[in-house]
Amino acid sequence: MAAKNNSNNEIESTDQVGIRRAVEVATNTDDSTDAFGSVGGSNGPTTSAGYHNNSYGSGAIGQLASNGYSSSSYQKYIAKMVTDRHAAEYNMRHKNRGMALIFNHEHFDVPTLKSRAGTNVDCENLSRVLKQMDFDVTVHKDCRYKEILRTVEYAASQNHEDSDCILVAILSHGEMGYIYAKDMQYKLDNIWSHFTANHCPTLAGKPKLFFIQACQGDRLDAGVTMQRGRTETDGDSSMSYKIPIHADFLIAYSTIPGFYSWRNTTRGSWFMQSLCAELAANGKRLDMLTLLTFVCQRVAVDFESCTPDTPEMHQQKQIPCITTMLTRILLFNDKQKAPAGRA
Repeated sequence: MAAKNNSNNEIESTDQVGIRRAVEVATNTDDSTDAFGSVGGSNGPTTSAGYHNNSYGSGAIGQLASNGYSSSSYQKYIAKMVTDRHAAEYNMRHKNRGMALIFNHEHFDVPTLKSRAGTNVDCENLSRVLKQMDFDVTVHKDCRYKEILRTVEYAASQNHEDSDCILVAILSHGEMGYIYAKDMQYKLDNIWSHFTANHCPTLAGKPKLFFIQACQGDRLDAGVTMQRGRTETDGDSSMSYKIPIHADFLIAYSTIPGFYSWRNTTRGSWFMQSLCAELAANGKRLDMLTLLTFVCQRVAVDFESCTPDTPEMHQQKQIPCITTMLTRILLFNDKQKAPAGRA
């Protein structure tokens, strides 16, 4: 498990723009959150009130519900079946693991967004461990929104028939329902909607993984002290079948909606530290949801903010949030042992 943070002159920080100035002037602390706007939300850029106030909420599911998809659409989409209808696990025996896109944001054009010290540590660690997992990794640094869209559209337009899956990681500032590019904010569904089965049929039935290191608000989690108590369908078918166009997505947020996400300026964010440690230790041994459960455990148990000069930010906690539309067990195999030529 990750060592407990951070008692030796490391700064705890948030990726929230305009976070209380006392954090910046602290000399013996190092943690930060991945959000923008001050505590209370008064200093950051204003977002669309209509979005925040809709009845669906602002997480991945809420964005999907408010995205204008019509349940009355009768358009017919066809994709190649890559897994037996009732298979327990995803087919991870393709020639390639797949693309991994990392969008790493350190500096911003938006005046209220502070640079994200420590994000390059996250990026380097994640890139290294994903290569060990046999992904084809490309890193995109400080991209503007249009550049992100071009990259994503290009990736979605490729033929992924010989790939197991696709992975996208975004390291940036954020708030409830929004993430920041170098020049502006955007909703996550503007990215992942390009990979739905109707838009990217060669990824239909395959895992589409998104890892988001960013704040989802400006609330703090003081935690609770735990003390030891005194007591302790009918039938199978191999015929063609239909799946929802939004099936097989997994979106792992570094924190729950409404809350800060913490980042250490020398070691990287709590979430990425934990994710990389679990992928390195258990990436080819445990299925993805089990692995992410242990990522949540690492973040929840092993980390606590250290900002004694800012009491209201001191000794705060964090818990990641996993949104899954996976339909099977996702277990990464060893590509060196994959049967030659088998897809």
